[in-house]
Amino acid sequence: MNRKISNNPTGCHRTHDRFAMTKIRGLSVLAGLAIASVLPLAGCSSWPGSATSSIENPDPADKMFADGNTLLNNGSFKDAAEKFEDLERNYPFSNDPAKPYARKSLALASFAYYKAGDYDNAIASGVRFISIHAGSEDAPLAHHVVAMSYYDQMQDPHRDQAYTVKAVEWFTKLVRQFPNDKFAQEDQNRLRIAKDTLAASEMNVGRFYLSKHNYLAAINRFKTVVTQHQTTAQVEEALERLTECYMALGIKPEAQNAAAILGHNYPDSRWYKDAYALLKSDGLEPREDSSSWLSKAWKNTVATLGGNAG
Repeated sequence: MNRKISNNPTGCHRTHDRFAMTKIRGLSVLAGLAIASVLPLAGCSSWPGSATSSIENPDPADKMFADGNTLLNNGSFKDAAEKFEDLERNYPFSNDPAKPYARKSLALASFAYYKAGDYDNAIASGVRFISIHAGSEDAPLAHHVVAMSYYDQMQDPHRDQAYTVKAVEWFTKLVRQFPNDKFAQEDQNRLRIAKDTLAASEMNVGRFYLSKHNYLAAINRFKTVVTQHQTTAQVEEALERLTECYMALGIKPEAQNAAAILGHNYPDSRWYKDAYALLKSDGLEPREDSSSWLSKAWKNTVATLGGNAG
């Protein structure tokens, strides 16, 4: 029996279709490989020294840095911060010694955020900079910005002192790590103000406890001022208040000791006159006891301050 042979067999169509699809897939793979080989070269354009720009941003690093500085100088602080952050994000390796754009842009972003009043971002950028570039020439600026961001948010002594505590912490880091830097020298007085604010806050609480005759709680507050804030203006009153508390508790040797330390260090203080009069009203004189916790704490603090000053 003769079979009729078709001019377009179904098998041939299927074979041809499979071949065509395989070819198309092969071309797609080759195209993908070609694109992948171009992308690293495009990425290299964002490296330092390149005259071209990155894919993410049409501007090269040097132009972005100049634009950021222009915005900063014109008072457009928020825009400047964002420009510097874009630079650091797009050109993270542009840290040629002659043109360290990435490093400087992060420090300047922190400064720009501070000038814009955006303290949270200023602190975040500053802390990030310090974690990456702790020993760089811009590290004092970053410390200064973080400290100032807390300092500008400080509350008066009658309110919460969380920002004051952080300001003292960061000013202290700046002064200790970079004592000869201009920012450290400028911030010395701010550090004293912040410490005095903390001491004043402790004194407020101590006076409250004293007025309620809660002498032990009051002593703890005045003790903090004497041991932790010895260089502040509050320490004279703290020593006098300790004299009051110990007299009220009948612990007269400690009262005499507190008055003696006060008189020895601040002989012309009105607080010493009050402490001396209080002792005399009970027939006592100021007398220092070297074995007392107060004498030991005072001497240790003096020694520590002397070591830091040296």
